[in-house]
Formats: sequence, structure tokens, C-alpha cells
Amino acid sequence: MNKSNIQPVDTLYQEIRLCIEQAKNQVVAQVNQSLVLTYWQIGRMIQTEVSAQYGDAVLGQLATRLTLEYGNGFSYSSLTRMAKFFAYLPEREIVVTLSQQLSWSHFVEFIKLDDALKRAFYIELCTEARWSVRVLRERVSGMLYERTAIAKQPDELIRQELAQVQPSPSLFLKDPYLLDFLDLKDNFTEKDLENAILAELERFILELGSDFAFLSRQKRIQIGGNDYYIDLLFYHRKLRRLVLIELKLGEFKAEYQGQVALYLKWLAKYEQQADELPPIAIILCSDKDNEVVELMDLAPDNIHVAEYWLKLPPKAVLQAKLHKAMIEAKARLACRENAGS
Repeated sequence: MNKSNIQPVDTLYQEIRLCIEQAKNQVVAQVNQSLVLTYWQIGRMIQTEVSAQYGDAVLGQLATRLTLEYGNGFSYSSLTRMAKFFAYLPEREIVVTLSQQLSWSHFVEFIKLDDALKRAFYIELCTEARWSVRVLRERVSGMLYERTAIAKQPDELIRQELAQVQPSPSLFLKDPYLLDFLDLKDNFTEKDLENAILAELERFILELGSDFAFLSRQKRIQIGGNDYYIDLLFYHRKLRRLVLIELKLGEFKAEYQGQVALYLKWLAKYEQQADELPPIAIILCSDKDNEVVELMDLAPDNIHVAEYWLKLPPKAVLQAKLHKAMIEAKARLACRENAGS
């Protein structure tokens, strides 16, 4: 073949290949959406006709006949799952929209969550961040909802924040942060902690959550005649905010507020862009007194205090601790509301 003909052939090959791949992707997306909507429709019929009029006996008979003709995808447990699918997401328009982005395997994971707010939380983040099914399972297993700031608010506030067009920081902040992947020895320093985080930056960002982008470490800022250093600086795309992280050993202390508030004011004045929202801060400590943090009322200053755990406790222990923290946080909020009324 003449060398002059190679480049046109290569270009044409790539264009045709792209066309084929796009068509394949469209077919897969259409098949997935049809499958999801079919399962939703079957779930609707089971909920409104079978369950209401006949009960489990008829559902078992249906499963037997459908399995014989169409395979195990229509077993009794599968039909029950479809019924739950409709019960949890009865609005067809919502299912149509979600099915353009999520597979049936995603919906299967959502169906396993009995708590409606927890389910809405994972649906919101899954569609925003385009999580794979594997990532979704990891986030649920890692109790992301329970560790996120939003879970420590009254149910009505959670619903409002999930419905907001502009994402709330509460959707993306956690407590505690699990840093069990850091290989730190006893008696480590704040510098050791920072170095370990930077050595495992990719995993640290995964723990932080979606849309965090690393900007700098030990960012030097000058205020008056003094130099100060911000431990870690990130940017969050969806929040459109700078996020500074201050690393502290031991328990949270009240004086940290003044230090971090100063950094935030400097960032707002000199680094914040015209289209960005005010920066926020995360103070990461190995321990904190929740009542002290609550009394300081740091949220209006855009300061979030969270623990970091270097060892992952047994899931039952983690679940009990997070459940207790959620109850305490909501009780304190209820007391404040009652005192104000």
C-alpha cells in the first residue's frame, strides 16, 4: 500500500470504529433502560394486583411458571425484589431518568436499603459521581451514609438538603474518616501524618469522596508580618469551594477555631474566584468531644470537625458508635429547637 494512503485509511478506520462503539453503547443503554422499566412494571403489577388480591401463594405459582419459560431471573426472590423496587420508587418518571444512568444491578443494591433517606442519599451520590456497582457496594459497606454529616441531622433537613439544586457540604463531609490504609508507627507527628497521607494520596482522596482535587501541601500564606502554613488544600468541583484540611494530633481544642477561621478569611480574600463559594475547612483530629464541638457552633464559619481513625474497628463496633453519634447529634438539635421555640 502506498504510504500516502495509510493516513487516510487510519483516520477513516478510527472514525468508523468510533461510530460502531457509540452505537454499541447506545444499544446497551437502551437494553438496560428497557430491562429496568420492565422490572418496574412487573413490580407494579405484583404490588397492585397480586399482593392486594391473592398473596404469596399466587406469587410463588407465577415465579414457577415464569422461571420455567424465562429462567432464574424471574424466581420468587427476583419477583419480590421487583415488587420492592416499585414500592421504593413508585414514580415512573424518576425511574426513567435514573435508568439512563444506572443499571439494574445498581437498583438491586438500593433495594437492599430499607431506610428511605439512606437510599435517597446513595442514589443522589451514585448518579452524581457515576459510581460503578462495585464502588456503590464499597461505600455502603464502609457505612458512608452513617459517617456523612448529613446523617446527623433531623430527617426533614436531610430531605431538604437532598432536594437542593446546589449541593450542600453536608453531602460530602464525614465523621469519622477511616485512614486505616496509612502505615503509621507509634508516636507519629503531624508531619508524619501529612507525609503518610501524601504517600497514599489517591486512597485519601477516595476516602474524602467524589470531586475532591488536590492543590497543595503546606501552602504558605503571609498575614501581616507572619508566615502561616495550611496543611492540605483541595478544591471540590461540585461545591465550587476551596477545602482546607488542618491535621491535628489528639483531641480537638477550642483554640483551633481561631487558627482555621483566619486561614479561611485569607483564602476568601486572596484565592477565592468570582464564580466560587466561600472556602470551607475540615479539622481532622484523632478524637473530639461532641458536646464541645456542638456548643462552638462552627457550621456558620464553614468549619467541620471530624475524627480520623487509623484502625478500622469491627463493623458492629463502628455501627454502634455511629448510631450513638447520630442519636446524640439529633437529640442536641432537638433540644436547641425546643429552647428556641
